[in-house]
Amino acid sequence: MFGKVFSYGFLAFIPISLAAEFLHWSPPVIFITSALAILPLASWLSTATEEVAVVLGPNLGGLLNATFGNMTELIIAIAALRGGFVQVVKASLTGSIIGNLLLVMGLSMFLGGLRFKEQEFEPRIARVNASIMSLAVIAVLLPTALNLSSPNIPEKLVQNLSVAVAIVLMIVYGSTLLFSMKTHTYLYDVGMAAQEEEEAEHQVNVGLWVTVLLLATIAVAVESELLVGTLEEATAKLGLTELFTGVILLPIIGNAAEHTTAVAVAIKNKMELSVSVAVGSSMQIALFVAPFVVIVGWLIGQPMDLNFNLFELLAVAVSVLIANSISSDGRSNWLEGLLLLATYLILGFSFYFQPFT
Repeated sequence: MFGKVFSYGFLAFIPISLAAEFLHWSPPVIFITSALAILPLASWLSTATEEVAVVLGPNLGGLLNATFGNMTELIIAIAALRGGFVQVVKASLTGSIIGNLLLVMGLSMFLGGLRFKEQEFEPRIARVNASIMSLAVIAVLLPTALNLSSPNIPEKLVQNLSVAVAIVLMIVYGSTLLFSMKTHTYLYDVGMAAQEEEEAEHQVNVGLWVTVLLLATIAVAVESELLVGTLEEATAKLGLTELFTGVILLPIIGNAAEHTTAVAVAIKNKMELSVSVAVGSSMQIALFVAPFVVIVGWLIGQPMDLNFNLFELLAVAVSVLIANSISSDGRSNWLEGLLLLATYLILGFSFYFQPFT
């Protein structure tokens, strides 16, 4: 019931947000209505991607999911980058990684653990994912460390280093797709079997879902422009810092569809699929979205790089550390989920009281 209200009812905020923009309503109203409009659009975008992927088959379908899986976050990030909100873009990338590892996985383990005493998932995949996320932390650490160790280093040099690192990360991302879809598919058979079982129950209207995919992408782009256009004034009037908005609010808006999916399948005791959604989304942000945005910034002349502030970097490192520690044994329970949620809340409070610099 909630899913239908979420997917259909919230679509009403699309015309409301457009009316708010054309009638010059206050920035907070435009910001809030456009954010609420993006929530169902992200869900439709995710659903359309999954439906089209069914028709394309496991390899092309997996590639489509890997490319469009975080399209909402990517569109919001590029819109913010074009608007000159480079620090907000960095904060939203940080927040997406933190949110998926702590909020989504934590909520999935907690609610799934309340219904089932203990849930299992493939520990070998967990270890591979842990190594990949550790690489992502190192990749962000080096440009930041370079900037901290040499305060007078030219900004252009840091950006060039970031572009080089971004290219390496995208190569690694391509390698992870090859690993999961070609050379080591047997490790992912449990999660894929669950998906194939559900997919076999319905026929896919390809034309309809391709149209939905295109329209949802365009609509998200329009709403993202409204969101970003009022971000500075709206956050000031709402008493929020741009840092908190970037780390907490924007990722929740962009990841709403994945949050719902991961929690729903965990409650059905499909923790393999739930962890795959949560961790997979974090990996996609770290290895594809962030590097892609760095390269886009370089091409359009915006000083986007991988030089994050120390507080954001520490938050990502802490999130990766505790998520890797909890998931390494391939088992989960409600207490482990609670620990992840508690970490997210602590970091959320910390970002709320942290001034934006």
